[in-house]
Amino acid sequence: MLKHALHSLRRDYNQGQLSEENILPSPYKQFSLWLNQALEKEGDHAAAMTIATVDQSGCPSSRVVLLKEFSENGFVFYTKYDSEKGSEIAVNPNVALSFFWGSLERQVRIKGVATKIDTNESDEYFLSRPLDSQLAAHASPQSQVIPDRAFLEKKVVEYKELFSIEKMKRPDNWGGYCVVPKSIEFWQGRSGRLHDRLKYSLRDNVWVIERLGP
Repeated sequence: MLKHALHSLRRDYNQGQLSEENILPSPYKQFSLWLNQALEKEGDHAAAMTIATVDQSGCPSSRVVLLKEFSENGFVFYTKYDSEKGSEIAVNPNVALSFFWGSLERQVRIKGVATKIDTNESDEYFLSRPLDSQLAAHASPQSQVIPDRAFLEKKVVEYKELFSIEKMKRPDNWGGYCVVPKSIEFWQGRSGRLHDRLKYSLRDNVWVIERLGP
C-alpha cells in the first residue's frame, strides 16, 4: 500500500497579518479588497469557491463552483435547480462557502442562506455565456447517472441543431442562487501557526467583528 508522509509537510506563513485596526468595517468591502488582490495573484482561479450543502438525512456534501457576482446583496453562483446542490438547497437553504487563496495565505469562510435569483437575471447571464457552455447546460442532466460520454456528446449535437433553427434560451431548470451571509470569517496565515482569524457576525442588522483562536 502506498504511504505518503503528509505529516512531514511543513510551511510557515509570512505573507501578511490581519488585525482589528486594519480590517474594514464592512465585510463586503473587506472581501472586495481581498478578492481583487487574489485576482491579481491567481487570475480566474481566485473566483473558485467551495459550497457545502446538507441533504435530508443530514449528510453534508461539497464541491467547487465559480463566484459570478457579489455585492451587499450576497454571493451569486449558477447551477441546475435539480442538481445535487440545487435539490439539497430546496430542502435546506443553509449553506457554507469557502475561498482559499494559497498565494496570499488566506481563506474566507461564509455561512448564509441560498435563494434563487430573479429569472430575468438568470436569463441575462445565461445568454452572455459562450455557445458551448449554453449547449452543455441544455445537454447535461446534472448529477444524474448517464451511460457514457457519448450520450452527452450526442445531446450537444442535438441541441446545436435545434438552436440553429430556434432562438437560444435558458433551460427552465438552470439559474442563479444568491447566498446572503450571516457570518463571514477572514483568515490570514501567520508564522508559528498563530493565524489571524477575524469573524463578522450579523446581529440586529449590525456587523460585529470578533477575533477567533487559530
